[in-house]
Amino acid sequence: MSAESGQPPAVRRRVELDVLRALVVLGLVFFHAALVFSPDDDFYVKNARTTDAVTVVAGLGVVWAMPLLFLVAGLGARYSLRRRGPGGFARERLLRLGVPLVFATLVLCPLPQWLRLRAADPGYNESYWRFWPRFVTVHPEPGDFPFVLEGDHFETGHLWFVVLLLVFSLLLAPVAAPLASAGDRAGGAVGRRPALLLLPALPLALINALLGMEESFAGWNRWAYLLFFLFGHALAGDDRIRAAMRRLALPVGVLGVVLFSATAPGFMSQDDPFTARTTFALFTRALFGAAGWCWVVAILGLLDRPRDGGAREGEPREAGSGEGGSRAGGSPGSEATARVLPYLAVAALPLYVLHQPVVVAFAYGVVGWAAPIVVKYVVIVACSLAVILVVYEYAVRRTRVTRFLFGMRPDPPTPPPS
Repeated sequence: MSAESGQPPAVRRRVELDVLRALVVLGLVFFHAALVFSPDDDFYVKNARTTDAVTVVAGLGVVWAMPLLFLVAGLGARYSLRRRGPGGFARERLLRLGVPLVFATLVLCPLPQWLRLRAADPGYNESYWRFWPRFVTVHPEPGDFPFVLEGDHFETGHLWFVVLLLVFSLLLAPVAAPLASAGDRAGGAVGRRPALLLLPALPLALINALLGMEESFAGWNRWAYLLFFLFGHALAGDDRIRAAMRRLALPVGVLGVVLFSATAPGFMSQDDPFTARTTFALFTRALFGAAGWCWVVAILGLLDRPRDGGAREGEPREAGSGEGGSRAGGSPGSEATARVLPYLAVAALPLYVLHQPVVVAFAYGVVGWAAPIVVKYVVIVACSLAVILVVYEYAVRRTRVTRFLFGMRPDPPTPPPS
């Protein structure tokens, strides 16, 4: 609460979150390339040899990465709602998320499914252009909301994040004002008792335990992501809550590591820990949900460090909004940072949309090599990163049409960072 005005403090820009979001998206290249060598995941293209190490390493990312993206998107939604109001916010989200969702579903998502068929059956010789009409042959399936279309080969693939983010935004618009007010009141309570910051772990644990975890959505239940999104909108922009996160970052981080480690026996011993109704499986999923909240709080608190002057002022962007920029000055390092940060921040959604088809395409070409797993993995990651960055720079961000199709604002291109 502001001492001068008696009003809740304004949402401030989180420069580090802009960069973190883009780095998480780039990290998905490493993650999805690793699934090629996982013994558990049903990825599009699988290497003949797999390793259990992938399961452990992937779990370390699954527990926090996608929840953090939804929470940051919720924080950005609060700023956007303040500027546009509920109706304007809903229209803007339909444009910035709906257009790339439809475009990428029709243009990019068929490729991984086609390569899956070719990788599974060496005798499969159907051309991509004959497969595409079968991919878009769909029927309604309202029982799987919000994924209301199904088909023999149709899928939204990695765009499930965009589907959920769009639906969550539309659900938020009519209740944003009372939710923000509740968040402001919660900020006062957390300011007095920082330990209350752990309370959101309880509903997250219950959702994962009772509704089950969904492998298709990076291991979390889809409605757990809604809570992260709503918590981001209600809580994360309040300076009192930010102060509590900074204060508790280390102990909550340790707690998160302990809780996550405690899930190992359940995930390793249960036949289907994601959906089983045994007491052990329920307990394991509850621990995972609580651990995820602790990891997110710890990461936000550890990254939120005081900076000089205006470096912290402003608002965080929502995924795909392409608004604003970061400013820094002084040393050559800070000047380079001032160019790299806004470049990465506005690239997050296009890079996300592009990454998985590129990873699958390179994996399809590499898994047949007579080479060690490490060599194949490095090749897939390096080539995928190079291609998605080049495609973004030269085929997406430089024209108004492609910017529109990938959810970016029609801003004039700026020189890329050195």
